[in-house]
Order: sequence, then C-alpha cells, then structure tokens
Amino acid sequence: MMKTAKMEVRPFKAFRFNAEVVGDAGGCIAPPYDVISDDDREKLYGRNPYNIVRITQGKTAPSDNEKDNQYTRAAGYLTEWIERGALKPDENDTIYAYVQDFQINGEAFQRLSFIALGKIEDFGKTVKAHEQVFEKPMLDRLNLKRATGARFGLVFLLYEDPQQIADAILQRAAAQKPLVDFTDVQDVQHRLFAVAGEGDIQAIVAMMSDKSCIIADGHHRYTTGLTYARENGNPAARHQMLAFTNTRQKGLVVLATHRVVGGIDGFAGEAFLTRLKDTFEIVEFRFATAGSEKEQAKQKMLAEMKVRHDNGENAFGVYTGAGAFHVIALKDAGLMAEAAPEKSPAWRGLDVSVLQKLVLEAALHLDEEKMGDPDFVGYVKDTPNAIEALIAQIDAGERQIAFFTNPVKMEQLVEVTEAGERMPHKSTYFYPKMYTGLTIQKI
Repeated sequence: MMKTAKMEVRPFKAFRFNAEVVGDAGGCIAPPYDVISDDDREKLYGRNPYNIVRITQGKTAPSDNEKDNQYTRAAGYLTEWIERGALKPDENDTIYAYVQDFQINGEAFQRLSFIALGKIEDFGKTVKAHEQVFEKPMLDRLNLKRATGARFGLVFLLYEDPQQIADAILQRAAAQKPLVDFTDVQDVQHRLFAVAGEGDIQAIVAMMSDKSCIIADGHHRYTTGLTYARENGNPAARHQMLAFTNTRQKGLVVLATHRVVGGIDGFAGEAFLTRLKDTFEIVEFRFATAGSEKEQAKQKMLAEMKVRHDNGENAFGVYTGAGAFHVIALKDAGLMAEAAPEKSPAWRGLDVSVLQKLVLEAALHLDEEKMGDPDFVGYVKDTPNAIEALIAQIDAGERQIAFFTNPVKMEQLVEVTEAGERMPHKSTYFYPKMYTGLTIQKI
C-alpha cells in the first residue's frame, strides 16, 4: 500500500498536566485549534484555568502589539504553568498509547494510536501530504512555535502494518491505569497510557524503521514544524511530536467534509442548477412542507448519493432552498481531464476535485483566495447534525448553497499521495479528532 521508506521514531519525556495542581487533567485538554468556535473557546476557558486553549487559541485584543499579543501571552502561560508545576515532564522516555472509543450510528469503534517523536523531513518518500493547505493558518502556527519553543497539537500520521505489532502493544498498555481519561461532548472517550517497557519501545521503533506515512490531519502543524526546524537551528527541533495510526484497524474512520457557499453576487438557485445541466445529471427530491416531508426528501438525497458513490460515480447533494434537494452526478469523466489535464486520473476521480474544478471554479467562479475565505466558502465536518445545521443556514438566508459530499475512500487517498499529489483543501475528516494537550513537546 505505502512504499518502503524510513520513519525514525523515538520515545520522549512529554510535559503533561499534573493532576496535583490542575485537578482532572481531562479538563485541561481541548480539540485542535482549527475546530474551536468562539463559543467553544469560552466554554474551554471556563472549564479549567489551565486549559490548553489559552495557549493554542488565545484571545486577541484591540490593544495587541508586537510585545503583547496572543503569542506572547501563550509563551507566558507556558512558562508560568511549568514554574507552578501544573505542567511537568515525565521522568522516563516514553511512547504514549492514545486510545479513542466512540460510536457512529450506534456502532462502537476504537482507534489505537501511539505518540512519539518522529524525525521530520521534507515531503517525499517518507512523509506524504494528502491535502492542500492554506497560508494563513500556517503563519499562525509558526508564530506560536516561535513564541513558545514548544509543540502542543498532534500531527496525525497513517502507516500500514499488517502484523499490527504496535496495535498489540497499545492494547496491552490500555489494560493499565490511564494517565488521562476524558469523555468529550460528542461522547468520544480519550485515554492516554504509558508504553515505558524498553522491549515494547524498541519493537515499535524497529517496526516503523521501514515505513512511510501519510498525513491524515495536521498538515499545517507538520509544515510549520519543518519551517521552524530550519530557522531555529536546534537539532531537537528536527524531531516533532507525532501520532501514528495503523491503516489496518477498523477504528480508522473517514467521514465527509461538506461545503457551504455564500457571498455570490446575483446568485439564484434555479439558474445555477440550469448551468450545471450540460455537465451533470440532476436528480430532484421535492418537498412541499417542512417537517417529515422535508426530512424524507433529505434522506432520499443522501441515499441517492450513497448509491452513486458505491457505484464509483462522482456525485454530491445540493441544497439551495426553494423546496427541493438535488443530487448532481458527473455525466462524463473526460470533462475532468479537460479541466485538470496536469493532474493524475486518481486526483481527477475524487468527488471533491470534481466539485472544486467543475462547480466552485467553473460554475461559481470562485478562485483559490475565495475558497480559502470563510466569508465565501465554509468547510463543515460531517459531525452529528452537521447537515441539518447547513440546511438551516440556507433556509435562514445566511448562506446561498450547500454541497453535501461522500467521504473519500482510503484507497483513493493512497492513490493520490502515491502519485505525488495533494487532494483539494479539506477533502477528508478523520473522526474523531485527536485532542491537544495530552502530551506537550518542549524544545
């Protein structure tokens, strides 16, 4: 599946929240910075005075300047928390088992990952990126690293090991008392354990020595890690805190990321759909009233999307209001070869690529800058009630059009990365997110 390379990993002494000072360490961790809304941040601020969000997504103020801003305050928090003993380094070099238990539509899953330091290299044979990144969040994360000299969030990497060597070690570690045990608002249980035995550590190090990896989540963090290591000059900066997950486990779940668009001058839903008729087959699901009839139409749309997806067609759901849901399906794959001749067949075969090239760019005339501007395009992860929330935005006139996508298949992700390419922005949603603050790397 993934070509042989050499991923160098090592144990480390992570800084972790000290329960004797902070109370329950679970109250100090947080989702990744890029999925935290302003309301979420306020709740995290109130959960514990040591919550990591104060560092990873600190508040800004009109009076901010070069000497006093969210990054300098983050550095101040980190120094203060270490001095108070709220954050303490572990005594022994450790690889950490990160176990996440969750449910999707009533089915139970468990995802096993291990956290270690990995030698970071430019993208290529050993580490491959699968998505495009935006410039603004990269600068934000780089400024945080420069100010604090630390890494807080996890870069989520995929590797393939049919023997599941590390998975067996992580399962044994999970029989111990957890270092952290926290259940989030989505009922995902996050547990952290220590893998401290020399034999287990060396088994993981040896297993990874011929592996290549694909970044599942954390492209901005990895990219800024490379930049920081180059400009910092400290050899320790070449090893970054990473989380590794085996693709050969059931708990590796990929969900969709939907798009919602607004700010299009003169937009009219009916005229927009008419413009798509030459390129797409359009299936309509009308409803006359809200409530059960509207819900049935939505479910028919989702079912049609799945059938098309299972048949290998490029299709997605569309909602502009006006009493109907639609599924649009690409008529001719050759249109993508014309629209993106420089791309591989694997890239051109992605639903999100079709959506970007033939709809967002060709039909709505959105360029790269606008697709990275939340005032024009929002990227919404397929969490519970996400689709209902998007529909509500359209109905309220807050946005003009919602696109519902099917999840990218794992084999598609591998094919694109093996071709040396990256998927469009926000193509995948690996559920659940890995929390920040379980382990901290101080350089």
